[in-house]
Amino acid sequence: MPSKTSNDELNRQLADRYAEIARLVGGLVHEIKNPLSTIRLNMELLAEDFRDSDSARDRRAIKKVELVQQECRRLQNLLDDFLQFAKAHRLDLQPNDLGVQVRQVLDFYRPQAGKAGVEIVDYLAGDLPIVLLDREAFRGALLNLVLNAEQAMPGGGQLVVRTYGTADGVALDLIDTGGGMDEETRSKVFDAFFSTKRGGSGLGLPTARRIIEGHGGQVRLQSAPGRGTQVTIALPVLPRLPADGNPT
Repeated sequence: MPSKTSNDELNRQLADRYAEIARLVGGLVHEIKNPLSTIRLNMELLAEDFRDSDSARDRRAIKKVELVQQECRRLQNLLDDFLQFAKAHRLDLQPNDLGVQVRQVLDFYRPQAGKAGVEIVDYLAGDLPIVLLDREAFRGALLNLVLNAEQAMPGGGQLVVRTYGTADGVALDLIDTGGGMDEETRSKVFDAFFSTKRGGSGLGLPTARRIIEGHGGQVRLQSAPGRGTQVTIALPVLPRLPADGNPT
């Protein structure tokens, strides 16, 4: 049976190897983004040259330029999403109140929810124990899940957000009234590059899951066609410190 020391060493080596791969990938992405920015700038300048022309040839040219611009934007978004996915494991965990963080995300999202016809119903417990969070990363992951719920309700609907204590931590539910998912989609939804949305990168949900797992938590999904979707984030809590200062 492998010793704890050997397992720790193996985990450290794997972590170091992953960090090196992530660094190389990040460098490659930046190298791609630099010429992409040049292409986008020149397409904008070219579009200005053709925009005021009345000739049929120039109108055909501007359509081709706009198509290139569209693909450049799509590639830019994909690269940005991939960078988020690659660095999702690097977290700065600090003691935080889960309810406060969730409330701030919902307050930020509320104007967009109004435009999308989404009613937010929240049941946020006020006496939850403290959790360790990277506030920026956690908010990004939560907002991603909220926006995904909105996209599941293109005609508007209701989003229930609730927090509560569990036997070994705290949990957050996001429940939408969208069309739900079949078993095949449900099994792939957290796979990198899988997307049911046209033009989607397929990295938003996998990134959100990696961030939650980086907090020592889990993401669970329940969904069925015609019955909406429930996403549950389960997080561990800080150990309580008795008078002697040792965790219990």
